Amino acid sequence: MAKQLIPYPGPKYDVFFNNIMRYVDVQASVWTFIPEAERKALYSAYNLWYNAYFPTTTMHTPAETARRDEAYKETKQVLSRFIKVWFRGFPDQVTNSDLLKMGIPPLDTEHTPIPPPENQVEADITFPGIHMVELQRIRPVAGTAPDARSDYGVRIYYGITGKASEKHPFRLDGPLTDAMELPYSVFTRRKKERFDFNGERGSTVYFCLRYENSKGQSGPFGPVLSAVIP
Repeated sequence: MAKQLIPYPGPKYDVFFNNIMRYVDVQASVWTFIPEAERKALYSAYNLWYNAYFPTTTMHTPAETARRDEAYKETKQVLSRFIKVWFRGFPDQVTNSDLLKMGIPPLDTEHTPIPPPENQVEADITFPGIHMVELQRIRPVAGTAPDARSDYGVRIYYGITGKASEKHPFRLDGPLTDAMELPYSVFTRRKKERFDFNGERGSTVYFCLRYENSKGQSGPFGPVLSAVIP
């Protein structure tokens, strides 16, 4: 879970806000791209916050806590917008060094590469009706945890024995010996996939699955599955 940029109402928020306000004030003669009205609005927001926050730094009433929290909601919007528009929006002016001095982490511009899948895939074969074959509980082999990025989806390869048809002109001559012999494939991100092999009753269908990442890179084939089409 990403760390929240702007702290929750309390001492950390006060220090964070005050530090930004003072740094903007010091840089006023350099950061001329920030309108004076925007800087004044930031200062006013901090004063609003501090006037509501200070009474809660010692023994205080629920009403004072409520005023502090209301001031937080209002001023957080001003501060968040200021950061987004005037800091993030002008990277040539507001350097990473400036951001760090204000307690703002620079944005990560380096994309972490997505590795090819490593897990194998298996599934259960069920028969929901005549000439229907369904793969259910599509999952990593041996209970290994899927990688959300590498194991983005599953490519289901399949082939059928029997006489060629218009829909399936390419056929398997006999028992499958290599998954690469399977002539057809579909991609899915679901945990089950249903196939309608109308007109293929009595033929044998073979399946073999493997993960693909979002770039189309493939992982290793899982176990070969087969069934006689009902």
